[in-house]
Amino acid sequence: MDEWIRQFMEHLRVERGLSVNTLDSYERDLRAFHAFLNERGCRWEDVERHHINAYLAHLHARGRASSTLSRNLASIRSFFHFLVREDLLERDPTRHVETPRTEKRLPRVLAPEDVDRLLRAPDPSGPTGLRDIAMLELLYATGIRVSELVALRCEDVHLAAGFLRCFGKGGKERVIPIGEYALRALLLYLEHARPTLVRVGEAALFVNHHGTQMSRQGFWKIIKKYAREAGIVSDITPHTLRHSFATHLLERGADLRAVQEMLGHADISTTQIYTHVTKTRMKQVYASAHPRS
Repeated sequence: MDEWIRQFMEHLRVERGLSVNTLDSYERDLRAFHAFLNERGCRWEDVERHHINAYLAHLHARGRASSTLSRNLASIRSFFHFLVREDLLERDPTRHVETPRTEKRLPRVLAPEDVDRLLRAPDPSGPTGLRDIAMLELLYATGIRVSELVALRCEDVHLAAGFLRCFGKGGKERVIPIGEYALRALLLYLEHARPTLVRVGEAALFVNHHGTQMSRQGFWKIIKKYAREAGIVSDITPHTLRHSFATHLLERGADLRAVQEMLGHADISTTQIYTHVTKTRMKQVYASAHPRS
């Protein structure tokens, strides 16, 4: 069992070029399913549709969300597709398994005034404050993922031309413009903060207090801290700024295709969720402001 998982993970890493976080998710899902089967003395060759349905029911009984069930099934389905394609199995037991219905939740978006408070929260008098301002400004200005933000190298940012280059899911490259505020924050960081913080030979654009590349977890702590200091009561994550970036652009008339390209979405239907957000916000504004609402 372990050997087949290892071969599948190598396929995902080498041939499909998936990110480390995505690879970890696949492996976590498959090893959990592997453990479930082991407890029942079931081998991969013996897996039937009812085993998979039983596992999904098991996850549901443990309080897992329907989105988690769908993700686990997608991992299991990809795994069995691979085994059949590599002639390790003759049949695919996931073929007639129905995908759990997932509730479509609208992404959480900050109001522009909340974004302003968040971006003003760091203290610009020290190097870490200048770094944090630059990271927050860049995240909101470009809508990149936090994994893409911390992976940036100095050569990925072209200040004179006003754009950055990043590599998203599957290693796909995209170029995104940088706004005036983020450019100014980056210049201050590069001139007055990074030389103080960085360890010699470190290529990452954003570094932690050890002088090495900032981690995703490290930046999560940073944004949570400033959200509290800014008095933002809703629970926010780095992805909240990505959602806010897309929603605020569309609210101000940006082209959906352009937003899709900047976000790095393969399918425009993924980007269209933000049009629902803008409509919902419009209704809220109308309901609170119109005298006959």
